[in-house]
Amino acid sequence: MPDRGQGPAGPRTGAGRPSRRVRVLLLTLGVLAVLGMTFSMFAGFWTNWLWYRSVHYSSVFTTTLLTKIGLFLVFGLLAAFVVGLNIWLAHRLRPPLSAMSMEQQSLDRYRMGLAPYKTWLLLGVSALTGLIAGAAAAGQWRTWLMWVDGVSFHQKDPQFHLDISFYAFDLPWFRFLLAFGFATVILSLIAAAFTHYLYGGLRLTSPGARATAAATGHLSVLLGLFVALKAVAYWLDRYGLAVKSSDFKATGNWTGLRYVDANAYLPAKTILFCIAVICALLFFATLWRRTWQLPVIGFGLMVLSAILIGGLYPAIVQKFQVEPNEQAKEAPYVQKNLTATREAYGIDDTEVTKYDGKAKYGSKAGASDQARLRADANDAASIRIMDPNIVSPTFEQAQEMKDYYGFPANLDVDRYPTADGGTQDTVIGLRELNLKGVPKHNWINDHFRYTHGYGVVAAKGTEADDGQPVFSEYDLPSKGDLGTYEQRVYYGEKTTTYSIVGGPQREIDHPTDNNGEVTTSYAGKSGVNLDNPLNRAAYAMAFNEPQILYSGAIGKGSRILYNRTPKERVEAVAPWLTIDGDAYPAVVKGRIQWIVDGYTTSNGYPYSSRTTLGDTTADSLTAGSDNRSVVAPQNQVNYIRNSVKATVDAYTGEVKLYQWDAQDPVLKTWMKAFPGTVLPKSAISPQLLSHLRYPQDLFKVQRELLTRYHVTDPQTFLTGSEVWQVPDDPTNKSGDAVPPYYLSMKMPDQTRQAFSLSTTFTPTGRDNLSAFMSVDSEADSSDYGKIRILKLPTSTTVDGPKQVQSQFNSEQDIAAAIKLLKGGDSAVEYGNLLTVPLDGGLLYVEPVYVRGGGLKYPLQRKVLVTYGDRPPAFENTLGEALDKIFGTDSAAAAPPAGGAKAPPAASDPTVQQDLADAQKAFDAGQRALKQPDGPDWGAYAKAQKDLKAALERAQRAGKQPKDKG
Repeated sequence: MPDRGQGPAGPRTGAGRPSRRVRVLLLTLGVLAVLGMTFSMFAGFWTNWLWYRSVHYSSVFTTTLLTKIGLFLVFGLLAAFVVGLNIWLAHRLRPPLSAMSMEQQSLDRYRMGLAPYKTWLLLGVSALTGLIAGAAAAGQWRTWLMWVDGVSFHQKDPQFHLDISFYAFDLPWFRFLLAFGFATVILSLIAAAFTHYLYGGLRLTSPGARATAAATGHLSVLLGLFVALKAVAYWLDRYGLAVKSSDFKATGNWTGLRYVDANAYLPAKTILFCIAVICALLFFATLWRRTWQLPVIGFGLMVLSAILIGGLYPAIVQKFQVEPNEQAKEAPYVQKNLTATREAYGIDDTEVTKYDGKAKYGSKAGASDQARLRADANDAASIRIMDPNIVSPTFEQAQEMKDYYGFPANLDVDRYPTADGGTQDTVIGLRELNLKGVPKHNWINDHFRYTHGYGVVAAKGTEADDGQPVFSEYDLPSKGDLGTYEQRVYYGEKTTTYSIVGGPQREIDHPTDNNGEVTTSYAGKSGVNLDNPLNRAAYAMAFNEPQILYSGAIGKGSRILYNRTPKERVEAVAPWLTIDGDAYPAVVKGRIQWIVDGYTTSNGYPYSSRTTLGDTTADSLTAGSDNRSVVAPQNQVNYIRNSVKATVDAYTGEVKLYQWDAQDPVLKTWMKAFPGTVLPKSAISPQLLSHLRYPQDLFKVQRELLTRYHVTDPQTFLTGSEVWQVPDDPTNKSGDAVPPYYLSMKMPDQTRQAFSLSTTFTPTGRDNLSAFMSVDSEADSSDYGKIRILKLPTSTTVDGPKQVQSQFNSEQDIAAAIKLLKGGDSAVEYGNLLTVPLDGGLLYVEPVYVRGGGLKYPLQRKVLVTYGDRPPAFENTLGEALDKIFGTDSAAAAPPAGGAKAPPAASDPTVQQDLADAQKAFDAGQRALKQPDGPDWGAYAKAQKDLKAALERAQRAGKQPKDKG
């Protein structure tokens, strides 16, 4: 009798199955999900192809894609075939099942269960293996291209006398092949052993033989292949010693062979290679002998030999031969490391010169000598008092114009011609789009109306006007010394989102004086056309923005701009380059061009010590900076060249790559792999050449290496007695390294100033100065890239940057003046502490900025200067500070805080009236800053002008001769 509530038998049978309608719905949803995933993958592929085609580097996309596909297919199919073949072979070699043991009876249940699915399981395991192996191989596309297209270095390593290209291009590929071989053989061995066990070829508890003859032969061949690969590994390890990194207590990080490597590890690897070959042959012989006795003995011997010969013997050599006489034993190998490292980092031609560091003329020198020093100071350098890393807020306050414009936190330094035919160190920045300042955020405003920045703003690096920059390019639209050029900035460091331009929706071009706005429509050919519905659908999927598909703001002529920062555009078209952290703008032939330095690197230069780029390029400016990101922070390299100079047009986004180092074999290799992508050096125009400079990140890598590798004598290198360090930045408390600075200056052996990049060194653990380093950064100079080091004597001490800063801060009068500058809610900021060689000594100059009193931006108010044994000067201008240091203006008095000159006396009634006017102007300025509705900048500017005029009148009045009656 059926249970109460149960239905008829028919409905009960189908009660657990979904209805036809539900099944159709689920099937439809499944198909839609698959189609959605497929279209998402297609959208990624299609938009990438469209972007590369739009920048005219489609060959980079196709070469990279085809290489990845080829490697995926070849190695994926090979791995799938080998693993599948071994599974099939193990199944085919299964023994006939007769009397069943308990073990086999238990396994028989699994065999019966798998029987209907054997073919599918074989295909599934093979396919999964192939997918994993293929994906791993596709990731080696750079290794493959460097191997197949590698060119010779025409230079041999000192140990094996092989061309360096073997280590840079060949050895990495051979190691990948070896790793692939190991993985495939091990997977095949595991799969074959499991199949043999499942089908009775291997028995763990059954009576009789543990393995059939067929299983023994099959597994022996696989084990023989494994051991043969191990023999190949031992042989390659011999060459790997030349690029092996180790910790050497005498020098720290070390790459290459040392005494123990050449005299213990190298012969040990050769012996182990021979043992492994013999062991592999013994495993192969099992096909005929049908016993594992000899192979197992051989394998045990190989393991024991690896422990004794490969581990214990080198330790004995190190302990009893090397350590008792380390310097003598290691010196030849240290010399090889010194030579290779200096060559690999381009520091082998560094010119080291002894330099006293003491002023030729002391503070008690005669007037004529003081006057000569004062003149030499002007000639020694165009000392920059506008610090590009501090004055960005001042640029914003004076030249931002609208909140939707902005400047990077760190501006750049470049050279521009002056009216007298010379050049001027110039602080430069672009007025870029700042979407955070858009009045109202919505999709149209963020992506259609506010699309670009506008104009260059530049200031003279060596001048200030009442603390403000002296702008040589200013206003909106920009005007000044740079002439006529395309001012719209569609591609910049702050432009990180996409814009859709050129269609029916007009863009805001720039504001006008009467708070109006000029509109425009992009006329360039950059970006991808959105006329095509397929393109719109692909970008709607790629950017996860469905409005791209149906918005009426997109129409005929609409183009989408993305990948808009200069560095990411260069990285995309040249994925084999390592990009410098600082792209900088220049006006070249009527267009704004971003200039990007690209490096070719290698990790396979024999005997050259490795460095981590993230560590060596970090300094006090890279921390928290929005446009000084450190290049490839995890990359370890032991060879680097600034082989490519790239430009990105700020309006069209056009990317051009120029060959800069025509001798670099790594660049030649990549040019062979991607033909036609890099233009020859001769294609660089003279106008562009005048703006190219020596890159900061390369300089920072080289200066870090030169803390140890300025030494060329192996004995001195081993003692570590002349190891230097890059000092911490003394102008802040970050504890990070002092950044290098661009400055037009003259080294002692130069006859004129050259645009240079410079830094200082101190002894390890101490603050006095060890050396001063400079590199000629003028790309059109025959001395470009020449590194000069002024090495100070170790017998005397010369103040380093930290000591000079401490001297500035501790000098009583200066400390009192700084305290006055900090009065109220003001803050003092120290600019770059510049070091300039001058007549045997070192001139230190540091601009001082004041921010506060309602001001949100710093003004350059004072200049600190010191030289030799003279007390430091703290004056309003650089000229006044130099005059005081060299005693050429003995009447100069210490000026009050605030930046204006103090009159020498206040007894004259005229002077008193002028001072009263100055006080009134000062008070008016303070009131203007504290208005309830915010600072009144117009009133403040007028008050500052009145203050300056009053103090100048007082100064003139105080200098008038008194009436003697």
